[in-house]
Amino acid sequence: MKKNDFTFTIKRIRFDEHYQPSDSTRLTTNFANLARGERRQQNLRNALTMINNRFNALANWDNPKGDRYSIELDIISVDVDVAGNGNSFPSIEILQTHIVDNKTHERFEGIVGNNFSSYVRDYDFSVRLLEHNQQQSQFSIPDNFGELHGKLFKYFVSSAAYKQHFNKPPVICLSVSDNKTYQRTENRHPVLGVEYQPNEASLTEQYFHKMGLQVRYFMPANSAAPLAFYFFGDLLNDYSNLELISTISTMETFQKIYRPEIYNANTVAGQCYQPNLQNADHSITHIVYDREERSNLAKAQGKFAEEHFIKPYRALLEQWSANYA
Repeated sequence: MKKNDFTFTIKRIRFDEHYQPSDSTRLTTNFANLARGERRQQNLRNALTMINNRFNALANWDNPKGDRYSIELDIISVDVDVAGNGNSFPSIEILQTHIVDNKTHERFEGIVGNNFSSYVRDYDFSVRLLEHNQQQSQFSIPDNFGELHGKLFKYFVSSAAYKQHFNKPPVICLSVSDNKTYQRTENRHPVLGVEYQPNEASLTEQYFHKMGLQVRYFMPANSAAPLAFYFFGDLLNDYSNLELISTISTMETFQKIYRPEIYNANTVAGQCYQPNLQNADHSITHIVYDREERSNLAKAQGKFAEEHFIKPYRALLEQWSANYA
């Protein structure tokens, strides 16, 4: 099988107060969860206001009224055809930011990535890892865990389709792990803030490493906890301050909604920090989000990936993966 037999199709839809999830969108996707129910439009409006306010608070130079910038968000859906038969499988969804300068009326590209969702990752974590550990007396990781997913992601980022749509490599921004401890360092970046280092690599770190991504942890000014930034290359020098702020403001807003115990905590992370999802001393955003539904759907969507992608194309995917350099 030739490496270039896989075809990626990229679609985009604007994430604004009128956003309605498409039938093919993973319902566990954070932004899809917000866009449902009777408060959907209010949810979306409030989330976008939070993003813009946070952006202007961080981009405070030449911005006396704190209203110079607005963020526009596109949901990027990536389908892959692995057999060349015209049947595509929804592989990943990410977000792209665009920055609007309301003073100069310019609009320019921010960072692509930000949020990250993937059916195959659901399969790995909610089906494969679970089934493997039902047979074990103590927790362990299956052989080659995350390798296929990692190779598919690297192949996508190096593809002509990616380069046609995006100027820079992606940055994924996630929450910290609640079973790790993070130590504050002396390193401080003007936008990303103070750097933290974990006591050990999490399973998520290992998984994203197979996708070719490094990770660094930074806590921006006036944040309650560090964020995990997964990236290729040099995070601090490959992106402008405004590009970095677009990711911080977007993903910190989402984390305040989904992980208020950590990111909307009333006490800020100290020198040595362990995130706590049982922390009662936090504020809520009044934006409705169904966390339990999300974890249940991850299992259902992992099974969907198994039935419609892993099983039908297993031999083809194993052969491609073995030959992928």
